[in-house]
Amino acid sequence: MSDRMTAPWGEYALARHPEDPRDRLRAWDASDAYLLRHLAASETPLDGTVVVVGDRWGALTTALAGHRPTQITDSYLSREATRANLARNGADPDTVRLLTTQDPPPERVDVLLVRVPKSLALLEDQLHRLASAVHEGTVVVGTGMVKEIHTSTLKLFERILGPTRTSLAEQKARLILCTPDAGVVRAREADPWPYTYELPHDIGPLAGRTVVNHAGVFCADRLDIGTRFFLRHLPRGRGGGRVVDLGCGNGVVGTAVALDDPDAEVVFVDESYQAVASAEATYRANADGKAEFRVGDGMAGFAPGSVDLVLNNPPFHSHQATTDATAWRMFTGARRALRPGGELWVVGNRHLGYHVKLRRIFGNSRLVAGDAKFVVLQAVKQGS
Repeated sequence: MSDRMTAPWGEYALARHPEDPRDRLRAWDASDAYLLRHLAASETPLDGTVVVVGDRWGALTTALAGHRPTQITDSYLSREATRANLARNGADPDTVRLLTTQDPPPERVDVLLVRVPKSLALLEDQLHRLASAVHEGTVVVGTGMVKEIHTSTLKLFERILGPTRTSLAEQKARLILCTPDAGVVRAREADPWPYTYELPHDIGPLAGRTVVNHAGVFCADRLDIGTRFFLRHLPRGRGGGRVVDLGCGNGVVGTAVALDDPDAEVVFVDESYQAVASAEATYRANADGKAEFRVGDGMAGFAPGSVDLVLNNPPFHSHQATTDATAWRMFTGARRALRPGGELWVVGNRHLGYHVKLRRIFGNSRLVAGDAKFVVLQAVKQGS
């Protein structure tokens, strides 16, 4: 759905990526508009290095394109949405620098704008990575909906950059106003990310092995119970083939397959740059076989009929919104990429009813394993 955001410098047509005319979720919210109004009202100088962190769908970057901002994002989809929204609004793409969370940040930042992420760990890591580029004249403004900003959020800004306060709420959005302090920046603790821990001993091929998590990866400090259940019920001993760990997160599922079946060619794919970096680090710490690591939009980059097995633990949130759109695209993308007879294995909460979607897409669905909370389902591609 394309929508229009009004800002002090004009009105902007914005859409999420990939565009879906049935999607009623906007590509911006009140916190984006609030931040832009604040910059105009406070007459914040925007002629220095402007850095936008965590811009969800490029709304802030598009509105500020005339000031040659640098965007830093963990999301491939957000980055592609930014490209499309810049083009949609006639902005010169060469005026905007698009970086990922895995790229070195700018050496100097004069205006730092932070769209508060869902993950506190990702915020912590990004503030640490940018702290040395911030100076006492840097304008630091965070933004988010009231429900996204907590005491712990403010404490991160205070502990890493300097004194922090919040604005009054407007349209259920709030600003974070931080004044950098060189003493605070120098005295801050080391960035704790990436985080490494040992896996439990009852999960199959990966039992007791090491997992590496960059900040922002789902359940970065422990093995989530859905993945743990999946690891106990993965297909075993298939004798090679091309296997995709779709939405790979820290890569434990694909790495478990690689350890069980050294002849398999495992492809790890996620739309998060942090996740793919975690998956590669986890794989390198435990395996030494044929593997590929891709940041992208699910199965979109795979040729039809090029895959033998897809393993998937789909998310059911997009930022703060609960939606099955991502799972639906993952399932349909998997069917297109699988060869005839190829299989999709899915783990999910029992109440999500993924078996209904799989039957609609594949024409079949088999329960592999289940408990009170989770199910592992198998769907087979039939025909061409």
